[in-house]
Amino acid sequence: MSRNTLFDKVWELHKVASLPGGADQIFIGLHLIHEVTSPQAFGALKDKNLKVKFPQRTIATVDHIVPTDNQSRPFKDNLAEEMINTLEKNCIENEIKFFNIGSGNQGIVHVIAPELGLTQPGMTIACGDSHTSTHGAFGSIAFGIGTSQVRDVLASQTIAMNKLKVRQIWCENKLSNGVFAKDLVLYIIQKLGVKAGVGYAYEFAGPAISNLSMEERMTICNMSIEGGARCGYINPDEKTFKYIKNKLFSPKNEDWNKAINWWKSLKSDKNAIYDDVFEIDASNIEPTVTWGITPAQSIGINQKIPTKIEIDPNDKFIAQEAYDYMDFKPGQLIKNTPIDVCFIGSCTNGRLSDLRVAAKVVKHGKVAKNVKAFVVPGSEKVAKEAKKEGLDKIFQDAGFQWREPGCSMCLAMNSDKLIGNQISASSSNRNFKGRQGSPNGRTLLMSPAMVAAAAISGKVCDVREFI
Repeated sequence: MSRNTLFDKVWELHKVASLPGGADQIFIGLHLIHEVTSPQAFGALKDKNLKVKFPQRTIATVDHIVPTDNQSRPFKDNLAEEMINTLEKNCIENEIKFFNIGSGNQGIVHVIAPELGLTQPGMTIACGDSHTSTHGAFGSIAFGIGTSQVRDVLASQTIAMNKLKVRQIWCENKLSNGVFAKDLVLYIIQKLGVKAGVGYAYEFAGPAISNLSMEERMTICNMSIEGGARCGYINPDEKTFKYIKNKLFSPKNEDWNKAINWWKSLKSDKNAIYDDVFEIDASNIEPTVTWGITPAQSIGINQKIPTKIEIDPNDKFIAQEAYDYMDFKPGQLIKNTPIDVCFIGSCTNGRLSDLRVAAKVVKHGKVAKNVKAFVVPGSEKVAKEAKKEGLDKIFQDAGFQWREPGCSMCLAMNSDKLIGNQISASSSNRNFKGRQGSPNGRTLLMSPAMVAAAAISGKVCDVREFI
């Protein structure tokens, strides 16, 4: 088993007890909730006449089902309105801090927590959303949990879990121009597979990781779950501390200096032992696009969709399923595939830096005829900052729709959906069958810059031609 890694240190610091059967009871330092997975959990508390144990450790917002085209209340969608009302009432009754629409801090839960300084090194973080792994970019251990576990955290501030193994993913060198964090993590998942991380925490490390901005690191950790890992994290460094400093909930004055010293002590030791180490050369990666129905089914922009002979025997069944569903032929180039919808947003790539890099590409032209393109900022803060920089105007002048913050087409629980067998270029995290709202809709995952390039050209293309 691993020893002296950041994961081991944080786990032991938060272990309340060892439970029969081998699991540990783990204290949760920060609990994030939203409108979709919390109603049943609060209902379960009421049924048992229980109160929220530590309401000050729970933070709420709305993101999943909220509309992005018109957020005037009441919502046209009755279910969305009901869910928001329920969360509002539950937060009032339990004295939980709630960042509602119009607060200036509403947005996708995995976007607002870091930008508010709620996410800090050494924390355990839980949320009823699989992409809670995002927060690992700060050196925290962050888990997605189910509704029953949301109930448990509300009632006891703990969850029961088996300790994970730790795999270090060492990324040598640095990314080339036009290649982004999204490309890096898709490449990693393609090499390891979607099941390789089961039972593991992923520690991302090496020069290529150190070179990434904090928002890029969030993209990496966000998608660790797509490789099967329960969580992904990066050791905190000076970039981490600089990002957190002076945030609304960050430590202040003397507490800041104490926090820095403690955060530094959490870093994986030089002699740390890992259960497994996987090494890649980041300089070899090119802009990457998914072609199939899992994030592991991806290729470089100039590569061909693998043939049956090239596919691992264990993956041939799902490869055939992907060929049929996506209507792609083995050996076909992914480049020049026509696109119907272009979506920039999500907890993976809806931050200010994502919008900035996409806007640089958009400056080169107009949205292609017959392409629907839209941008959904990850939070009200992101939207405000983007407007201050004129990014919204750049997108709108090019023919993009500018939307209000929310999860949007990432999971299509709202009105943002694909129609029929439309094919989308998406900066989100999942390309499963029907993921974006249509049972026949097809999703190609790529970086925001690549989505922007696809919007202008009307097809999958190499973003390096635009920058």
